[in-house]
Order: sequence, then structure tokens, then C-alpha cells
Amino acid sequence: MKITIKYFASLREALGVSEEEFVSQAGTVKELMHELVLRGESYRTAFTSIKGLRCSVNQELCEPIHLIAEGDEVAFFPPVTGG
Repeated sequence: MKITIKYFASLREALGVSEEEFVSQAGTVKELMHELVLRGESYRTAFTSIKGLRCSVNQELCEPIHLIAEGDEVAFFPPVTGG
């Protein structure tokens, strides 16, 4: 299935891309993350070095067990602090 993946903040900087179309066999966000980690060192480092990585599907925050489907937009972003 084809999905859109968006990367934000330090994750975007680490990967050098803010958005991409991706063909996936994943059924959940967690499975998608595993597919991305297998793409290479930059993805592996980015996804394993950011503590508390958050995700959303179709602009709604979710847990990694959330199901994904054809045409979904999945976004990944680090936790945000302010002050």
C-alpha cells in the first residue's frame, strides 16, 4: 500500500527529508517503523536515538499499535518542550 510519511523537527533534520511517499507492507505504525529502520543507517540511527518519538495517523496522535491503511498520512516527531 502507498502512504505518505512526514518527519518533523530533529527527525527531519537527521533524515534530510520532510515528507515522502512510501510503499509499505506494514499493518501498524510500529511495523512501518521497523520497515523504515531497515532502509539504512540514517533511518536506524534517527528512529533509535530519539527518546519518546511520537506518531500520528491522518493528523491524530496515536500509539504505535495503530492500524494503517492505503492512502494514510503517518507523521513522526520527537517530543516537544517549551518554555
